[in-house]
Amino acid sequence: MSEPLRAVRVWDLPVRAFHWTLVALVLLSWASRELDYMELHRNSGYGVLVLVLFRVIWGFAGTRHARFADFLRPPSAAYAYLRDTARGRGQRYLGHNPAGGWSVVAMLACLAVQAITGLFLTDDVLFDGPFHGVLGEQTTHALKKLHDANFTVLLALVGLHLAAIGFYRVAKREDLVRPMLTGVKRVAGESPAGDAPPVGWWRAPLALAIAAGLVAGALSLAPGRVW
Repeated sequence: MSEPLRAVRVWDLPVRAFHWTLVALVLLSWASRELDYMELHRNSGYGVLVLVLFRVIWGFAGTRHARFADFLRPPSAAYAYLRDTARGRGQRYLGHNPAGGWSVVAMLACLAVQAITGLFLTDDVLFDGPFHGVLGEQTTHALKKLHDANFTVLLALVGLHLAAIGFYRVAKREDLVRPMLTGVKRVAGESPAGDAPPVGWWRAPLALAIAAGLVAGALSLAPGRVW
């Protein structure tokens, strides 16, 4: 007889709101670039940068499973998890597993590089980043190449993320999408980590305000203050 499942709250509302808002902004950034809506592209890039900074802050101030300390483990642990999963005996985690934890860091770093390099670029027609012209032509050209190459890396990371969701759904019978919508996972037996304890409601808006303030402060230093 199988063990009854119980609901365990894992993902807090700020993590879920961050996740889906980031998905929307990345899609908007891509679509606005393809359609040459460059003012929208610029603003969506600012939004991505705010969200990345927010997630970094929330990685220290959020609930248990939102914190980096909960899911960032040595690379050897990620390798061991992937090896064991390939052999059909990978351990289950309430939050991010060791490999998933590093994928979160990789995604945040990739998005940060994409947003920051865009601040210095121009297409010589419709778009000038707020800091275009601050650096020399050679450096700006190198940043443009990095921006383009990094977008390919971002697509690869998104593809791996979607593939992992599909693998978990088919091979491990584990739905990763619903918990990111509801915040709740259904698990058998006692959870070793238990429910994520609540944190003060004010921490999330404060973290978002700090992130937005940092981005706004940086943009205020741009020549001409292009917003």
